[in-house]
Amino acid sequence: MTLRTRTAAFLESSTVAAVIIGVIIFNAILLGLETSDAIMDKFGPLILLLDNACLAFFVAELVVKLFAYGLRFFRSGWNIFDLAIVGIALVPASGAFSVLRALRILRVLRLVSVAPSLRRVVEGFVTALPGMLSVFVLMAIIFYIGAVMATKLFGAAFPDWFGTLGRSGYTLFQIMTLESWSMGIVRPVMDTYTYAWLFFVPFIMVTTFAVVNLLVGLIVNSMQDAHAEESNAATDEYRSEIIARLDAIEKAVAKK
Repeated sequence: MTLRTRTAAFLESSTVAAVIIGVIIFNAILLGLETSDAIMDKFGPLILLLDNACLAFFVAELVVKLFAYGLRFFRSGWNIFDLAIVGIALVPASGAFSVLRALRILRVLRLVSVAPSLRRVVEGFVTALPGMLSVFVLMAIIFYIGAVMATKLFGAAFPDWFGTLGRSGYTLFQIMTLESWSMGIVRPVMDTYTYAWLFFVPFIMVTTFAVVNLLVGLIVNSMQDAHAEESNAATDEYRSEIIARLDAIEKAVAKK
């Protein structure tokens, strides 16, 4: 077994994964403490030192991975994701790049690439994107039709909510999320237009309870498919390992 192979096996061990997760969580706590002026006045230098130590750990981890995997490192989207997250933290946070200091919290997203369960969620979401695109197009059509109708029906009396196509679209989005939709918007409109419920109730039924749940269903289905593929891969790997061991035993018996 070569040094690279041993290093790769070491990196893929559960102990190393647990250490990396611990460092990520610890670094997230440090970045949260930096938002407190009182804490920074007392422990600022120590917090910054520990933050730089965490960054050095992440850089070292990526260097070791590059050594262990070689060009295979760039075949994994998760490795590229980690490289981008750590790379942002290495850009000098001064001058035009001062905004990047706030982006350091993105290091917490590395939990997604380290934890298999979180990785499965993201992979399921990405897999669902093609199907979600069709649903988004359908929702855009419904919103456009609803915005045009709301502007023509209620725009004159409620210009702040339905005066333009953009305002109507935003108001309908608020209604779809069910945030203050009844007492804040629909009932005041119904005081002027008693028939307004004939527009708003079907809109909520279609968007909130049908289209949004369709999106959730697509994501859940994709996550289940990703989990099934992962389970099948693990089963195939275990089966191959058992077959290899049986072959080795058979050869050992045959030599005797």
